[in-house]
Amino acid sequence: MNPVTHCLMGWTWANAGPLTRPQRAAVTVASVIPDVDGLGILVDWATASSAHPTSLYAQYHHVVGHNLLGAAVAAVACAAIRGPRRALCAAFGLVSFHLHLLGDLVGSRGPDGSQWEIAYLWPFSNAWQWRVSWQWELNAWPNVAITLALVAATLYLAWRRGFSLVELFSTQADAALVSTLRARFPRSPG
Repeated sequence: MNPVTHCLMGWTWANAGPLTRPQRAAVTVASVIPDVDGLGILVDWATASSAHPTSLYAQYHHVVGHNLLGAAVAAVACAAIRGPRRALCAAFGLVSFHLHLLGDLVGSRGPDGSQWEIAYLWPFSNAWQWRVSWQWELNAWPNVAITLALVAATLYLAWRRGFSLVELFSTQADAALVSTLRARFPRSPG
């Protein structure tokens, strides 16, 4: 799935519980951080026309960050965020991380039909590889529908709760977005 979809998924999930702003941010990051193993593509692009091109993206994406060890690190990082309910934040981070894995498992087939497997027990073992035969393509309509539904949920939560995903970057811009949403769609009295 697209990293934007993962981000929206993590943000929406973070709003399912009574988490603080930093905790919501951590849970949202937990839903995106598995894709850090995809940054090898930058090296691949940089070395593409060299005498020694690399294939880090093909070798390590959905391997290094998409596993149980990564999930544990994400949960511990979420637990380290100051505030009440740290164990709840860790649990939310763990679920958020696994929502990323689920999204990739079902919605990341390549346009050439290639599938990503998830080596869940890596680096300890390659024995358990996750794959579904019906994985849809990255740009297939289910991913688009999920992304649009998450955008709608994010805007609704902003209107309802008074803060949005934008708070992760700017509280002023977040307040402007919420104000605009509430002016456009006034809350009914009572």
